[in-house]
Amino acid sequence: MYSDLNDFLSTLEQQRELARIQEPVSPDLEIAAVTDRVSKSPGGGPALLFERPTGFDIPVASNIFGSMKRMCLALGVGSLDEIAGRIEDLTTPRMPSGLLDVMKMLPMVGLLRDLVPRVLRDGACQEVVERDGSLDALPILRCWPDDGGRYITFPFVVTKDPETGMRNIGTYRMQVFDGRTTGMHWQQHKGGAQHYRVAERLGRRLEVAVAIGPDPALAYAATAPMPEGLDELLLAAFLRRERVDLVKCVTVDLDVPANAQIVLEGYVEPGERRREGPFGDHTGFYSLADDFPVFHVTCITRRKRPVYLTTVVGVPPQEDYYLGMASGRIFLPLIRKTLPEIVDMHFPAAGIFHNLVLVSIDKRYPGHARKIMNAFWGLGQLMFSKVIVVVDRDVDVHDEAEVAWIVGTHMDPSRDIEVVRGPMDDLENASDLPAFGGKMGIDATRKWPSEGFTRPWPARVRTTAEAGRRAAEIWARISRGWTPGAGGRRG
Repeated sequence: MYSDLNDFLSTLEQQRELARIQEPVSPDLEIAAVTDRVSKSPGGGPALLFERPTGFDIPVASNIFGSMKRMCLALGVGSLDEIAGRIEDLTTPRMPSGLLDVMKMLPMVGLLRDLVPRVLRDGACQEVVERDGSLDALPILRCWPDDGGRYITFPFVVTKDPETGMRNIGTYRMQVFDGRTTGMHWQQHKGGAQHYRVAERLGRRLEVAVAIGPDPALAYAATAPMPEGLDELLLAAFLRRERVDLVKCVTVDLDVPANAQIVLEGYVEPGERRREGPFGDHTGFYSLADDFPVFHVTCITRRKRPVYLTTVVGVPPQEDYYLGMASGRIFLPLIRKTLPEIVDMHFPAAGIFHNLVLVSIDKRYPGHARKIMNAFWGLGQLMFSKVIVVVDRDVDVHDEAEVAWIVGTHMDPSRDIEVVRGPMDDLENASDLPAFGGKMGIDATRKWPSEGFTRPWPARVRTTAEAGRRAAEIWARISRGWTPGAGGRRG
């Protein structure tokens, strides 16, 4: 794995996955425009390192997770399913049948021991300590023309529950108000918001630390939909295969990743709000301005030569699609512990995570698809799923054209639609009320007589395995000499 962000950027360059931009590019709209254009190119384009952001001497990195290859490189695997397999092994208890099985289990025992983070006396993130530092010295982006200001878009935000001391880490956008204050856009369903509610109830100031640019596994972990009460540092350590090193902050009682590039220390006061937004969001629309807590900076620490890590969200696909795809693959084994009948699930890029979820199941009894819908609407952040499409196990949910075909041929709208009301994502803009509205489930499975379907269900049209093999051989020969739109076969 990687010792820090710099190590990862070096690996990306070696793999020809990094583009260095040496000409001056402005953090005011231009860096975001370049990042947006690149992220929508085939394969997600390369990671970007803007070496000379106009007016600043701190380079800006963006789109580092913006392809499936880079997402796998960031987490040290050839395929995200490798991580899912490790989680499956970890969460499936089995008794060893002999000494050989015991020996095979020893590495997993060692891994569990090394998940606990350790606190060091110092770290690279504190090479420079600026108690009077200003956010104006950082190349923070304004991404879209109607944004309320400059935004820190990829922060690693650390808080502790004032009553239990339980740590939470999340990624919440932060609008810069001036050199020493920002907004803290933690939505009401997030862990940071819960810590703030507790602090307000107790009438206490809530300390906050914001790390920018930790190693890639830590950056990903801050975005992951961890179950409440589980420490994101444990997930990061599991992904890194080694514990996370932390250092104590200078002015607040919190620990931050020792390998971060920049750390902002500070607090939010109970009862203090300020208008934040609009912000060009991952929905592809501007989220509306609203009142949010205010983060006050007490100290800025950093490396001597830091890199500012950022991300740009907007009309999909963007870098966040690959982060979301990783979560879908990584957390699937845990979801199967509750819903073992799930075969696969997929979150299409255009569905922006919560608007459209495609699920295939091993259908076992009448109404099974509706059970899955209702289970998702009661399961962690899956509760935000606006439209859930459930298909049979033989449908490839990653083939969106196949799913559309199956929905069109398997679903009767008068029979197979389930509509409910419940909590919605704070960014949902179509519902009548904020964070509360309607959701729809579509049962696109084959219908059974026990579900009231008495007609014969038609068989899918398929060729034989032998004919399919011959067709593949013949097409391989044809395609070597044929160019689409060129008038047929070339000589």
